[in-house]
Amino acid sequence: MNTSTVVTSSPAMGRVPVTVIRVLGDLDASSCARLEALADQVYQEGARYLLLDLSQATYISSSGLRTLHHIYNLLRPEEQSDDAAVRKGLADGTYKSAHLKLLRPTPQAMETLRLSGFDMYLEVFQDERQAIASF
Repeated sequence: MNTSTVVTSSPAMGRVPVTVIRVLGDLDASSCARLEALADQVYQEGARYLLLDLSQATYISSSGLRTLHHIYNLLRPEEQSDDAAVRKGLADGTYKSAHLKLLRPTPQAMETLRLSGFDMYLEVFQDERQAIASF
């Protein structure tokens, strides 16, 4: 079991309250449960805008991708629920999640996100202030 991965959250304030979740280590089968549980917890506590800091996530497995998709779906009711509109937006490159964004993925993590298509609907930022201000 990968116990070296740490997942933390902290509040930030932009135009809306944002919760920053930081993943420190691999996002794999043994650590995904911690990330999913923390995302579920902050959502239950009222968080609706999440910035996921992947600057220390050296690896994202298929389990990690499933967890990212779970978090996206958790927040999706807050967004458009019209699947046709989302599909159209994905097809023409105009749809991005308004409630889940990514911060500084490592090159390895970014390659995984690109290959899996997650970069098509999750906005990626290199600057934390700009990311928070974008919500």
